[in-house]
Amino acid sequence: MNPYRAGWCGDVRKPRVGEKLRVAGWVDRRRDHGGLVFIDLRDRSGVVQVVFNPEAAPEAHERAHELRPEWVITVHGEVVPRSPETVNAEMPTGEVEIRVTEVEVLAEAETPPFPLDETTQVDEALRLEYRYLDLRREPMQRALELRHRTIRAIRSYLDEQGFLDIETPVLTRSTPEGARDFVVPSRMQPGSWYALPQSPQLFKQLLMVAGCERYYQIARCFRDEDLRADRQPEFTQLDIEMSFVTQEDVIEVSEGVIAAAFAAAGVELTPPFARMTYADAVSRFGSDRPDLRFGLEIEDLSDELRGTEFKVFRSVLDDGGVVRGLNAGKHQLSRAELDGLIDFAKQQGAGGLVWGYVEQDGWGAPIAKFLGDDETDGIVSRLKGEVGDLLLIVADGPAVAARTLGALRGELAGRYGLARDEWNTAWITDFPLVEWNEDERRWDALHHPFTAPSADTIDLLPSAPGEVRADAYDLVVNGVELGGGSIRINRPEVQYAVLEALGIDRAEADDKFGFLIKALQHGAPPHGGIAFGLDRLVALLAGCESIRDVIAFPKTASGGDPMTGAPAPLDRRQLRELGLSGKPPA
Repeated sequence: MNPYRAGWCGDVRKPRVGEKLRVAGWVDRRRDHGGLVFIDLRDRSGVVQVVFNPEAAPEAHERAHELRPEWVITVHGEVVPRSPETVNAEMPTGEVEIRVTEVEVLAEAETPPFPLDETTQVDEALRLEYRYLDLRREPMQRALELRHRTIRAIRSYLDEQGFLDIETPVLTRSTPEGARDFVVPSRMQPGSWYALPQSPQLFKQLLMVAGCERYYQIARCFRDEDLRADRQPEFTQLDIEMSFVTQEDVIEVSEGVIAAAFAAAGVELTPPFARMTYADAVSRFGSDRPDLRFGLEIEDLSDELRGTEFKVFRSVLDDGGVVRGLNAGKHQLSRAELDGLIDFAKQQGAGGLVWGYVEQDGWGAPIAKFLGDDETDGIVSRLKGEVGDLLLIVADGPAVAARTLGALRGELAGRYGLARDEWNTAWITDFPLVEWNEDERRWDALHHPFTAPSADTIDLLPSAPGEVRADAYDLVVNGVELGGGSIRINRPEVQYAVLEALGIDRAEADDKFGFLIKALQHGAPPHGGIAFGLDRLVALLAGCESIRDVIAFPKTASGGDPMTGAPAPLDRRQLRELGLSGKPPA
């Protein structure tokens, strides 16, 4: 017999009345009501009230006066119904309590540095320093349980679909995949380094060459990059790869996985999900991860203004730029608020922002006097303007205009609560294979260098790489990119050609990716896959703003761990063994 518990606190319900029971946990609250002492006892399953009566159990009652919050105790007693006037309908166990006959203190505790109740706001740095206490709080317990249920549902679904759960190395070699690698010095080979994987991308492709055909992994990944609410230096992703498949096959399996994960959280999603091309998403919503729970669609006004004499618009159009706008709706903003929107647009890289309200006799914009009536009528008509609507316009390069208006969509939706209370899912397809890096004057892979070019544009790779489309796809949920994947390159000559378009010649390709290319030379099946951000998925389901709230032991925005003090210096002996000086860069 377990000396500490015979049941969970949260399972003590009305059907157990009359049962003699032992439970254990942490003292959540203590209330001394004259003769009786009440303790809310908490474990992972929930809270139950236990009561100490001086007449029924004097020794236990005397000990109860000493108990303090977060002490660890075990109690034994009879489950009894509460009197009608003391029933707590807010608690699942609120109809009963345990009348204690014995109590044992298993561990005392210092006063916590912050209250562990659900409502108190606590500084995040303090929460992370005492993460083991923060994890005792009910929201964190719920988040960890949700994460467990989600992973369990994912594993169950993929097992039914014939996938194998296969681990891949954590110590590998550095390969250029978009972000900086975390590197680990080799003691046995001084001067050489391992890299922690940014993803299992190359290994899962090798597993397809190996004939495993259907692989998945709940994989730990590492990227040395600046952090935000949805980024961590180490994170977890659901990694999937399949052989002898097309894009449709991968999407079908992915929709089943996501539907199963959402079902574990009590949310019903019904495949198939909506689809939208990359070009359509960017032109209509200013982003390749559009939030479709609200409108504010972007319209191209270039045709309406092609012959304009207004110099700002004319110069942009003559230089190959665009004039685009959106209807922000009937929101009367002060001049200070409008100036704030202009500053916001400039922060996105735009040269400025044109605004104006639709009036009975036309468009009341500050620039309207520089436009002809046909032009202002065309703007109002294209943006479906009605009297009182605020119209916002950006004239700039296509990418800047899209980014700026897309950011304005999000800003306005957040400010005015425009997003519908629903789950909106959409696949974004037909991505460009590459994008131009203006700073380094070269092409970069939009996804990664192993993404297959679409069959109908691959011939453009040597002459016009910017016009080549990728056989790639992302899943967006409520404006959050939940996952992305592609059909992979399975022929060596195509892999060499794509790397060459990225400025990587054959010699460098063999040096950095030779092990993959060598494998492709030994008969690689057509294959493809996808990776979903597991932390992001659980945060979305839990309604959390930050993925830190669904990770047991996350890092801060600066990459540190206040609890353990990591990262920390090494002692001289360790540094000597690794051939390192330990001196920070000058």
